[in-house]
Amino acid sequence: MEETHKSVPEIPVALASLSAGFRALVDLTNLVSMDVACAPDIERVMDLCQQKGVAEIVRVIPNPKQDIGLQIMSHFHYGPAVRIVTCNTLTEAMALLQIEG
Repeated sequence: MEETHKSVPEIPVALASLSAGFRALVDLTNLVSMDVACAPDIERVMDLCQQKGVAEIVRVIPNPKQDIGLQIMSHFHYGPAVRIVTCNTLTEAMALLQIEG
């Protein structure tokens, strides 16, 4: 939880240089577990991305059991126009981003 909480203030800075229509890569390849207390920070990041105009979220989740509720949270924090794609590997995600980019 401490890591996510410390990272949230960095997000507006990272988003400042992006234009509406940007695509985000979320790589959870090395995620082993996550405390439910991280949810508000993750939701805040989703809201900031939505406010900035994210067009697509490409997630890497090798094990579907490790989808820590992101799919459900996405329905509440992203608009209906935001495309969400889940890949099994980072290689697959990068190929998708290059093909569509």
